[in-house]
Amino acid sequence: MSKLKHVEFKVGTNTYVIETGELALQANGSVKISVGDTMVLVAATSSKSPREGIDFFPLMVDYEEKMYAVGKIPGSYHRRESRPPESAILTSRLIDRPIRPLFPEGFRNDVQIIATLISSDQVTQADVIAINGASAALAISDIPFMGPVAGVRIGWINNKWVIDPTYEQMDESSLDLVVVGTDDAILMVEAGANMLNEEMMLSAIEHGHKEIKKIVSAIKKFAEKVGKPKQKEGEYKVFQPDQRLVDYVSENFYDKYSAAMHIAEKSERKENLTKVWDELKAHLDGLDDQTEIKQVYLENPKYLSMVKDKIEEKIMKNMVLKEKVRIDGRKNDEIREITSRVGLLPRAHGSGLFTRGQTQALSVATLGSAGDMQSLDEVNPEMEKRYLHHYNFPAFSVGEVKPMRSPGRREVGHGNLARRALIPVLPSDKEFPYTIRVVSEVLSSNGSSSMASTCGSTLALLDAGVPLKKMVGGVAMGLIKGEDDYAILTDILGDEDHLGDMDFKVTGTLTGITALQMDIKIRGISIEIMRDALEQARKGRIHILHKMMETISEPKPDLSPYAPRIITIKISVDKIGELIGPGGKTIKKIVEETGVKIDIDDDGTVFIVSNEKEASDKAREWVEKLTRVAKPGEIYDGRVTRITNFGAFVEIYTGTEGLIHISQLSDQRVRNVEDVVKIGQTLTVKISEIDSQGRINLTRRGLSEESVPVK
Repeated sequence: MSKLKHVEFKVGTNTYVIETGELALQANGSVKISVGDTMVLVAATSSKSPREGIDFFPLMVDYEEKMYAVGKIPGSYHRRESRPPESAILTSRLIDRPIRPLFPEGFRNDVQIIATLISSDQVTQADVIAINGASAALAISDIPFMGPVAGVRIGWINNKWVIDPTYEQMDESSLDLVVVGTDDAILMVEAGANMLNEEMMLSAIEHGHKEIKKIVSAIKKFAEKVGKPKQKEGEYKVFQPDQRLVDYVSENFYDKYSAAMHIAEKSERKENLTKVWDELKAHLDGLDDQTEIKQVYLENPKYLSMVKDKIEEKIMKNMVLKEKVRIDGRKNDEIREITSRVGLLPRAHGSGLFTRGQTQALSVATLGSAGDMQSLDEVNPEMEKRYLHHYNFPAFSVGEVKPMRSPGRREVGHGNLARRALIPVLPSDKEFPYTIRVVSEVLSSNGSSSMASTCGSTLALLDAGVPLKKMVGGVAMGLIKGEDDYAILTDILGDEDHLGDMDFKVTGTLTGITALQMDIKIRGISIEIMRDALEQARKGRIHILHKMMETISEPKPDLSPYAPRIITIKISVDKIGELIGPGGKTIKKIVEETGVKIDIDDDGTVFIVSNEKEASDKAREWVEKLTRVAKPGEIYDGRVTRITNFGAFVEIYTGTEGLIHISQLSDQRVRNVEDVVKIGQTLTVKISEIDSQGRINLTRRGLSEESVPVK
């Protein structure tokens, strides 16, 4: 008898199907979740015992795209999936961020979520399906999890909200919003928008939350029917410091920690906190081993750092909510000092330095040709990227020493956020036929380096002469939540991010939002808190943009002398083969003899790229001669190739000839063709007609010395 269990429910116009009991049965919980022919297999597994000696929850989330899902063989050398593409990394983050706050505090068992895209119809987007699949797999497992959660994508298409739009529909949408929450709160927001205002963004989130409640309800009912009994507190070990140790340290060291936390300057504050920490450890080490508190401490000395964090968090919340002062002395809506520069790097095509307090980002723009676009070997229908944004975060930016590694998930996520922020204001490839890459190097960090990268990138692109539609700035907001009140913080510090309850990043122009990202550490926030945060962020963003405009407010009129110049020519599609030549022989010859770079689009657009005008002009003339298409009325200096008794054939340009009938050789009557023309003679002729079979008829009638032939 089959053990397969399933549930169906509607999300927007889509029908979700969740099944369990057939696949991956050795995991703690597993489901196959599908919409149409797009299917994701999600397995949630937990270790049977905790990992000792760590002060973090070891959650691993991996989203894998299998190329067989779309009937493709991977394009890599080994012809198998290797490093996950950027889209998979971003989806892994989308799954991780909303579920992480919902595990019990102090839970230290390893938990791994593996979501595998096993079928894609190239219509339905799989990332939101994977989020809901992860929630369902956890819900039916015995792993302690205070969910379920659910996620939806919202688009704004033809002046209405669309839930979970298709890939094709998203091409018409001015919003790409993924919102995840429980049935009573929002946990995560990730959005790209075409300068939508704050009220529309809130409306979209509220609209999405209505659908989220339906999905959560369906998963809860499914878990009640087929789920395993949850591990209860006491059946798993929780790593939390003994309350006696917390009380003892608070009683004896709270005032010292408070005094250190009230020091506004970061390095001095950090130095004093270290002194208090050293004093605390020395004090506990010096206690008699027989005392109760010493025995509690010695049971697990590593708990002491958790006690310290709790005290620092309590002090910071008290400062903000009661004393109305932040760690560095600012008001809640106050932004640190901002400075900016452009044109720092003499050989780069564009560069911008943005400094806000102790956070500093150097963004560098590079312009390339269409051939420099990134080719994507992914499941998504998108094949190429024209705008690339890469974010680097070296250890020296926070005064640390670490080995250099390839970019991690955080770097990929921050780079994608900055990329989404700028996409709505970039010129089209018709207006500006360049591939654009921006690299943001974080040189110093004390909070919100991704927003500094966004601001620096705007400066760099303007410095490079990229005709942005509007300037984009960004600001990171924080949240300090008490029992009955809360405070929104503008332009958060690193400590406020670490000890606070929310990291809410908003980018946009003076008129609207272009990107938004929210992560929280508590179990959800209300729409009212989001409304306050968005309004405070809008004011902060406008302040930042005005500061940036003091440095540069318009794109530079000329490109860098080191940037390539691109000439665009449109040729007939059926001439592409002639331009390329057999085995690429013709185009290779043009490139070798002129030194230019040539890219050809399938629609017949030819891009000639070079830093030298003479080379570009020579290549352009060559391409135009090879691909020109004759048109009635055009005048040419042609060479007579053949003579017949009814007229002469004239080659008007290489490979193309027309017939000039004897009656069209002169304004006067001509008895014999050879009386007027000879083979090899150059004649000025005009195209009088191109018939339905493509034959060209020429004439000399009506031509005068003033007639100007096509070059």
